[in-house]
Amino acid sequence: MEVQERRLVMEQLASSEARLLELVRGLTDEQWSFRETPERWSIAENIEHLIVFEGFIRSAIAKTLEGPAEPEKKADVGAKGPLVLGVAAGRSNKLIAREVVRPTGRWPDRSELVLELQKTRAVTVAFAAGTKADLRDHFFPHIAFGDLDCYQWLEVLGQHSARHALQIEEIKADAGFPVT
Repeated sequence: MEVQERRLVMEQLASSEARLLELVRGLTDEQWSFRETPERWSIAENIEHLIVFEGFIRSAIAKTLEGPAEPEKKADVGAKGPLVLGVAAGRSNKLIAREVVRPTGRWPDRSELVLELQKTRAVTVAFAAGTKADLRDHFFPHIAFGDLDCYQWLEVLGQHSARHALQIEEIKADAGFPVT
């Protein structure tokens, strides 16, 4: 990873985590579990999804890095940078989470859930800060964008968290959101 790439990923990871923690600070149990509609996720479910998704992607990165490099894919994937960096801004395009990363109530205690979010992000940050792997030569597919390189997947993690921060803001802005 080049210095500016590492800096960008680290900034995205830090800022999205800080935003999420700010958004969930001081919520009541009722606010934590409020759903705008039955098919929408609550704030707690959004946070759980982020934890599970991040662990899933980190595992996929690790497994991908064990395989052979595929530098011939660089040209096709390089043009997808704006798509990756636009993940957070595009709330109008709904993505359906894979079953494996959907919330199921794994952490029913909200303080444990927040702590797990912080621990998960700390592992990702440590990897991003210290990896010497050739992230730009290893690829695996995104459900909407097709192949992305492992560096882009680190960007996705920050953007994905920022996207869910926007979703949490929408929940909190809903007319039915419980007041304290």
